[in-house]
Amino acid sequence: MSAKSESPDNSSVLPADRNAASAYYPDVPLFLALIPVINIFNYYLTYTNIRLNGFLALTFTIDTLQGYAAWLSVRYLILYYDKVLPYGKKPLRRILIQLASTTLLGLLVISLLTELTSWIARSRPADAHFYTRDLVIISVWFFVINGIYIGIYYYNEWQRSEARRREETRLKAEGLMVKLGRQAILLGYDELAGFYVDGDHVLACSINGRKYYIDQSLGQLKEALPASLFFRLNRQFLLHRQMVAGFERAENGKIQVLVRGHNDNFPSRIPVSRTRAPAFKSWFVGKQ
Repeated sequence: MSAKSESPDNSSVLPADRNAASAYYPDVPLFLALIPVINIFNYYLTYTNIRLNGFLALTFTIDTLQGYAAWLSVRYLILYYDKVLPYGKKPLRRILIQLASTTLLGLLVISLLTELTSWIARSRPADAHFYTRDLVIISVWFFVINGIYIGIYYYNEWQRSEARRREETRLKAEGLMVKLGRQAILLGYDELAGFYVDGDHVLACSINGRKYYIDQSLGQLKEALPASLFFRLNRQFLLHRQMVAGFERAENGKIQVLVRGHNDNFPSRIPVSRTRAPAFKSWFVGKQ
């Protein structure tokens, strides 16, 4: 009989997964729209007499471009911290370091660009009130930007957790149809220990040690079964994750997979070739 193939569930695919360049999707379109709005609010707080003319349009455009430059530098630093200082078990430490460093970086970019613009346009440094008033207002916005990024991060983490929960529920409801005499029985994936080749036959083994003949090859089963749960170790064995206790290094880059429990259908150690070892490590370690 055949296993139910694992069809993709589009509802469980996160926006962040569809945009590999950013773990904070949709931050780019959000801030492309938000920064001009922030700039308008800053003008409202800073200037008392605003006249709609060409000079205002020019200064607003320059300030908005400076805002984009500062935001991009902050975004780059946040993505860098994701690699070298992930939230992990000490999220407060990460958040505090991120808040301080991104605010300083953003203010530095704004200050340098403002000074450059002032020297080009007026051949003199920026006015003193820029440092005593404008930068104070701008610094508050960098806290807002950080709050948005932190919020997006934890929201996406919650979505991933919910997607994993839905996937686990779905997998428990599915399984493999096997023959037992004249009966066809649906074994849940969590009831399966794995599969092995015995001569010309492929057998499915349950956790309790029962064996069932399968009319598919290991290659066909590998394609049909959920890749998150089952891994084909070699030409003879395809094992469920719950049966894998770990692995140990062997000669010439090979590894020995340590089989959990005392299932008589599988040896305590199963060899994996040098070429398949990296894929197994990624599957076993990367999806714990």
